[in-house]
Amino acid sequence: MKKILYVPFLLLFAIRVNAQVAQKLEEAIVQLEADPVFKHATISLCVVNTATGEQVFGRNEQTGLAPASTQKLFTSAAAYELLGQLFKFHTAIGRDQQGNIFITGGGDPTLGSWRWAATREKVILQRITDVLKKQKIQEIKGDIWIDDLTFTKDPMPGGWIWTDIGNYYGAGCWGLNWHENQYDLTLSAGDCCGGLTTIKSISPAIPDFTISNDIKAGKKGSGDNGYIFSAPFSTKAYTSGTIPANENNFTISGSMPQPAAVFGAALKSAIVQAGIKFSGKVQTSAGAMINQQTIRKPSAILDILASPTLDSLNYWFLQKSINLYGEALVKQFSFKQGGDGSTEEGVELLRKFWESKGIDKGAVNIMDGSGLSPQNRVTTDALVRVLQYAKSQPWYASFYNALPQYNGMKMKSGSIGGSRAYAGYHTAKDGAQYSYAIIVNNYNGSAGDVVKKMYKVLDNLK
Repeated sequence: MKKILYVPFLLLFAIRVNAQVAQKLEEAIVQLEADPVFKHATISLCVVNTATGEQVFGRNEQTGLAPASTQKLFTSAAAYELLGQLFKFHTAIGRDQQGNIFITGGGDPTLGSWRWAATREKVILQRITDVLKKQKIQEIKGDIWIDDLTFTKDPMPGGWIWTDIGNYYGAGCWGLNWHENQYDLTLSAGDCCGGLTTIKSISPAIPDFTISNDIKAGKKGSGDNGYIFSAPFSTKAYTSGTIPANENNFTISGSMPQPAAVFGAALKSAIVQAGIKFSGKVQTSAGAMINQQTIRKPSAILDILASPTLDSLNYWFLQKSINLYGEALVKQFSFKQGGDGSTEEGVELLRKFWESKGIDKGAVNIMDGSGLSPQNRVTTDALVRVLQYAKSQPWYASFYNALPQYNGMKMKSGSIGGSRAYAGYHTAKDGAQYSYAIIVNNYNGSAGDVVKKMYKVLDNLK
């Protein structure tokens, strides 16, 4: 008899707890909606009991809003299923009978990254020169070809804006990526205010690339307000904004306009330093395409470079919100299915995947794999459904471990102009487990204050 009564007691307890939490959330949201900061905003919140799947609270949970980087959860979770937890990107080293050497990219976003010992620039370059030496290549009689067109020729998703694409977080995804397609621009600034800064260095060096600098000295302690404006294939960039006064080595980061050219220059230097003779040219497939030249292909593969596994890549994707990783995954969805490796095709496959899991395609109206496009619209209900799906999968521990921690809660954050969002999991003091998502669009106030007020709402799950 005790066992028969035990389950109903737990259910009644859960119902009571859910009701209490729902009441607290209702009061918190009403207070938020009454705040002048949110007078013209749309606030969406969805909370589900993770164990039962029962919705605890919902407000505008079916309204599509700009999710910013919380959108990465759709890409991340789907990647475990569409690619596999142990999936690796590959880069091929090849040659042909005319004496040309080829590096054929497979879209690996970690090639030359500083986040793993095995992917760092010097390690990758050393591995390539070692392969050539093992093949007893003492002289490259032809050219070095860098094939960066494994995916479509357009590295940028539709909807990305001019203010973003020249900066590191707006780096496009190519068939061959290098150093996360990021370069560092180091500046020095004089006394406040308004004096022009001086460019001290660009690292890595970018061949045939010039920067017109208009970044000025701002107030001391004013932070990084500098922006870089450039586009794929461009040979010039323009900078504007401010950095703090009296800074001697202040670094802002940009996106490489053609990563294959930067990689090719580094590889040429490494090959010469390794004692291999080379007097030819470094060619990129994208460059040959633009100049309407014949694009050469290897006749033999000498070796393959593999990226870290997906679960390791996904950790940094969510922890540091690296947009490039999301775009590489989406393009790989298309490429693996025999498509053209385009963002558009990859995004459509992503939406179809979640539709097969019960999420309406209209609730995942997206343009990219990272959330950077201001045109993206998703619902908090869809975000929570993704979290609930992940909870029941064998790769859940890897997915959960990749989530950052904010406000004492495991959750992915998102921020883009006028939008702040959070989605994740939390276990309350009483043991109740929640999956939740909150998005605020079109607020009017400081981002820091808005975040604190959103945390206050989520504190009701503690």
